Amino acid sequence: MENTEVKNRSFNEIISDETPVLVDFYADWCAPCKMMTPILQQLKSEMGDKLNIIKIDTERNPDVAIKYQVRGIPNLILFHKGQILWQQAGVVRMPQLQQTIEQKLEQSWEN
Repeated sequence: MENTEVKNRSFNEIISDETPVLVDFYADWCAPCKMMTPILQQLKSEMGDKLNIIKIDTERNPDVAIKYQVRGIPNLILFHKGQILWQQAGVVRMPQLQQTIEQKLEQSWEN
């Protein structure tokens, strides 16, 4: 899901990039989180290079989860140039997720 370039960069570098980033906060024990994996894979295949998607394990990275006030998982946060454009907890179906992301990115590019 993530490309090699993304793996070698810090979280702050990744979310500050020109390419928008969807961050999926999850935990291995979370059943609804597992439902997001195929949805995110489908989203990536639909959006291609227009969107990077990364997963952050809240158990292994509690500081990042606390910083972004992640209280429920799965929790999705859309970043563009370091700014949060959208955040939502819970499973989001593919059509709704893609529509929301495209809408938020359009608004971001207009500003």
